[in-house]
Formats: sequence, C-alpha cells, structure tokens
Amino acid sequence: MLEHHQTIPKKKKEREKLRDKGQFWTPDWIAKAMISYVIKDTDLIFDPGTGTGAFFRALKMLDKNKKIKFYGIDIDSKVLQERIYEDPLCNVELRDFLKNPPNRKFKSIVANPPYIRHHRIDKETKSFLKQLSKRITGISIDGRAGYHIYFLLQALQLLEKNGRLAFIMPSDTCEGTFAKKLWVWITKNYCLECVVTFDENATPFPTLDINPIIFLIKNITQKKEIFWVRVNKMNIDDLTYFLKSDFKDTKFENLYITTREISEALRTGLSRHQHFNNNFKYYLSDFATVMRGIATGANNFFFLTRKQAEELKIPNEFLKLAIGRTRDVKGDIITMEDIKELEKRSRPTLLLSIDRPKDKIPKNILDYLHEGEKLGLPTRALIKQRKPWYKMEKREIPPLLFAYLGRRNSRFIKNEAGVVPLTGFLCVYPKQSEKEYIDNLWKILNHPSTLQNLRLVGKSYGSGAIKVEPRNLEKLPIPENLVRKYKLEAAR
Repeated sequence: MLEHHQTIPKKKKEREKLRDKGQFWTPDWIAKAMISYVIKDTDLIFDPGTGTGAFFRALKMLDKNKKIKFYGIDIDSKVLQERIYEDPLCNVELRDFLKNPPNRKFKSIVANPPYIRHHRIDKETKSFLKQLSKRITGISIDGRAGYHIYFLLQALQLLEKNGRLAFIMPSDTCEGTFAKKLWVWITKNYCLECVVTFDENATPFPTLDINPIIFLIKNITQKKEIFWVRVNKMNIDDLTYFLKSDFKDTKFENLYITTREISEALRTGLSRHQHFNNNFKYYLSDFATVMRGIATGANNFFFLTRKQAEELKIPNEFLKLAIGRTRDVKGDIITMEDIKELEKRSRPTLLLSIDRPKDKIPKNILDYLHEGEKLGLPTRALIKQRKPWYKMEKREIPPLLFAYLGRRNSRFIKNEAGVVPLTGFLCVYPKQSEKEYIDNLWKILNHPSTLQNLRLVGKSYGSGAIKVEPRNLEKLPIPENLVRKYKLEAAR
C-alpha cells in the first residue's frame, strides 16, 4: 500500500554519491578564468581539491612557456589516477586538506572545494571543523556551514602576503546564517577584490540546484570598493579577459561589471545586486508572523491519500487536510476544488495527526503505528525527538502560504481550502483576521515590487530559485506606496 521501499533511479544514485563526496567538476571556461587571476607573478599554483584536473588543464592552456608548476591534493584516489597528472610539471598527492594541510604557504591558490552541506557531515567531523574554524578565525562559525566554508578558511590561512586566491562556491557562502561573521572576518584580514555571479541562464552547473559564485581574494589590506560581476552567457572568454586585465578592461558584451563599496556589498549581500535603500519603513513582520510548515519526519507514512485513509479506516478526527508539494498548487489560491482534483490523481492530502495516549487510540491505527515501528521510524533523527514518536506537530490553519523553495513569480498563496502545510511551505499568519485585511495583504505580497525584495532576504539556488527561512521572510521589505494604497498603515 505504502511506497516505503521505492527504487532509486541509477542516475539519482550516482548523483547522491557525488553529493556525499561534494564532487562537482569545474567547467573548462570557468577554470580558465579563475587560473587567469591567480597565475600572475607565481611559479606554482596550489589546488587543495584537485579532482579530475580542470585547473591544471587551464594552466597548461594559459602558461605558454611551461614555467609554472602545479601542486594538487585530493582525498579520492580514483581521481588522482587521471592521465593528466603524469605531466612532469604536476605533482598531486592523496591527502586530506583540512586534517593534514601542507606545511607551507602559497602565492596562488585555486579551488572548487567539495560542496558538502552540513546535514551530510557526521558529528565527529563537525566537532573537528568547529575547532578548526575557532583556531583560524578566533570566532565560532555556525554549525550550519558546509564543508566548503572550512576549505576557504584553511586556504586563506595558507595564502602568502600579496598572494591571490580564487574559489568557486555556492551562494550560501554569503547568504547562510554564518555569512555575516565569516565575511567580516575575511575583509578584516584580507582583500576581497572581486565577486563573480551568474545569470541563471549562464550557470556553470546547469544540472545542479545551486547558485555558484567566484570569490577573488588577495592577501593585502581590504580596499573600500570591490568589483561585482554578473556573467550573462555560458562558455565565453569574456570573464577570462576581464580577470587577465586585472580588472582594467571592463567593456564586455556578456558581462555586467560594476564597483561597489565593500560596506554596501556586505550589508546587501555579496550574491545580490547593488542596493542602496536599506532603510525601509515597513516589513512583513509589521503585518504578519511566519512559521515553517509541519515536519512529519516520514511523509510516506504520515501523509496519506484519501484511498489509504479509507483502507486503514482512520476516523476523520485523526486526519487533517494538508498540502505537501508546491507543484500541487497550480495558482495563487488553493481551494477545495484543487484538493478534490489532487485526490482524483491519488495525491496525498490527509495528514495523520495523533495527540493521544495509546489507550485512547483505535486498534486499527495502533496496528498501523506498529507497522511504522517495524520500519524503524521511531529511531529517525527528527521523529525520535517526539514523545511519543507518532505525536504530530500542530499548526493553526494559516490564511496565507508561502512556497518555501519555488521558481514561480508569485509565491504567496491564499488558503481558501483550509489546509495545513508541510515543510514545502511557510505559514503566514496575518495579525488581523478580517477578510479584507487578509485579501489586501495577499495582494501586496504578490505585487512585483514586493516579490522582487525576496532576493534581499532569501538564499538563491539554481534556475532562479529562492529559499527563505521563516525569520527572514518576516524581514521582507514591503513597499510603502502599497501599504498606503491598500490602507494597511493604520492596521499594524
């Protein structure tokens, strides 16, 4: 009945293996541009996560006189067997950069560090990384920082005075909870010279749901301004020529290039376009509160189709109407007609919601819970925190929903069906319950002027996707003219 043991497609398995190792290979046009920045005034380039040799290939193309050596390390013995590493100008080692770094400094460092998100890092390694960051920076980096953040810190520590570093990393490097502390420390001790971002149609990793950024850093005192670049076309040499010119040649058809004050760039966010108006009068928190949707810990077990609920003979008092996937909501309003259409398509719409001791639960539900115990659900990380394990989180029905991670232009949804959302959505609770107030707030939130401010509070991913956490959504700036137009200024 329930698909607890779904077959994972081969391609997905391979992709998951890469995610576990954090291996996403650098395209040649990106490697060439990054090498062109670090190649100046050096006889050796160091890559702390060399992979299949993209940066060495780029070096061979750019170093016409064959005078610059390449030193790389990696923890994957398979990739170090690549034939390119047989070159006499190249030396690669099987070595863990974080636990056993080279005992020397380098004038030129380049890397696409392993992108391993924090929830894939084991507890022991997390403890080691926390101590490492404390030793290097003197501050504690939030535990939600991914593996790549520590690669950057370790590499900066090994950068010679006047040396250059080029790292390509995901946007969470400057959008995560840890970002402010991280970049205050970096710009206090080094010079962030240039940040290179990419239009969603020009991303170096089109098959991955990440928004990559190139950071170009020099070991000198921070300047007042940085160069900020937006690449608008893939597989071009414009970026290489720009970096080769040491930021002097700025006229390229496929690059948007500007200078920004470092204070503004850090305040707005390094991944975001320049923004001067940071003193907004109104924010979403003036009109509503935000909570995440319900985390079941096992959607396949707790989130049921109408047919499953009927077969299990679960009474309505143990079921709540729910929505799980953003793509199950077609428009900006969800109605009972939408729910019925989902039920026709055998999509789950009912959340098993139990908040009773076992002696008050019907036998047929107890039998179903026993099935969950046999599947090992009580030992899952999220579920084992609940007492008892099957007790479901509760949410008041939110009048408005927000698509937690979406690619649609309109993300706020009026909840006319009275559903409770799972974690694919955020719950938005207006501070007043009048229908007119809720309708007006919904119109304001879906206005293009408001939606464009999502980039000021969200994390950016591939294909233009934006992810916004509950507390950050409350910081969403609301245009003052819209507040006046819909007469909400006096209703705060």
